[in-house]
Amino acid sequence: MNDHEVRANSAAVTSARLLHLTDLHLFADADGELRGVNSLASLTAVCRAFLDSGYEADAALVTGDLIQDDSREAYVRCREALQALDLPIQLCPGNHDVRDLMRSELGVPGFEYCATLDAGSWTVVSIDSCVSGRAGGRIGDEEYERLRHLLATAANKHVLICLHHPPVELGSRWLDSVGLDDGDRLIDLAAESGNVRGMLFGHAHQVFDETVRGIRLMCTPSTCRQFKPGSDDFAVDDLPPAYRILELQDDGSIETNIHWVSHA
Repeated sequence: MNDHEVRANSAAVTSARLLHLTDLHLFADADGELRGVNSLASLTAVCRAFLDSGYEADAALVTGDLIQDDSREAYVRCREALQALDLPIQLCPGNHDVRDLMRSELGVPGFEYCATLDAGSWTVVSIDSCVSGRAGGRIGDEEYERLRHLLATAANKHVLICLHHPPVELGSRWLDSVGLDDGDRLIDLAAESGNVRGMLFGHAHQVFDETVRGIRLMCTPSTCRQFKPGSDDFAVDDLPPAYRILELQDDGSIETNIHWVSHA
C-alpha cells in the first residue's frame, strides 16, 4: 500500500482527491495520430502537466477508449504512460477497447478493471457500458445487478459512478446517436438508490457538467482530440487536450475543475 492508498482509505480523510483521464486513443506506433494529434505525445504532456501542477491525488480514474488500433502494443504504451503518474488507477473500457487485451496488459499491480475504490466517505464504482462491435453503449442485466448490489452495500457512503458512455443526451445529434441506449434506466437506478451523487464519463471528447435528478453528470475532454459541441454532424474542435481533477467532499458535494494542456 502506497501513500496515496493510505490517504484514500484513512477514516480521518474528509475528502477524496481524484484525477480523471479519458479517451486516450493510443496506437502501437508511437507516432500514431488521431485526426492530426499524436495521441501518445499528447497523453505524455497531459500527465506531465498534472504532475507539474503539484496536485496530490489519491487515485486516477480512466474511463475508456485507451487505445485506437486494437493492438496489444498500444496497451503496453498505455500502461507505461500511466505508471508515470505513480497513482492507483481505476479503469473501465470504452467502445474502442479490446477487453481481453485490456485486462491482460493492465492486469498488473496499481491498475484495477471495473472495480470499486473506497475513499473516505465515498465509494467510486467503475462499470462496463460497452457492446462489442458498436460505438454506442448499453449496460447489460448482469452489470446492472452488480451495480445494484454495490449501491446497496454502499448505503452509508456517497457514490460516484464511472463509465464510458454519457447517460444523457448532450445536444449533438451524431454523438447522441452513439450514446448509452439505456441511460434512463441507469439514471433511475442511481436516483432510487439515494446515495449516488455523481457520474463521470468520456466518449464525447468535450466538457459537460449538469445535474439531473440530483445527480451531477460530468464529461471530461479527451487527452488528445476534441469534438465540437452541439454539432449535428461529426466535427472536431480546436481545443487542446485536458484532464479533470475532483474533490469528493464529506457532505456529498463535488468540487471539480478542467485543466487544458495547451502545450501538448
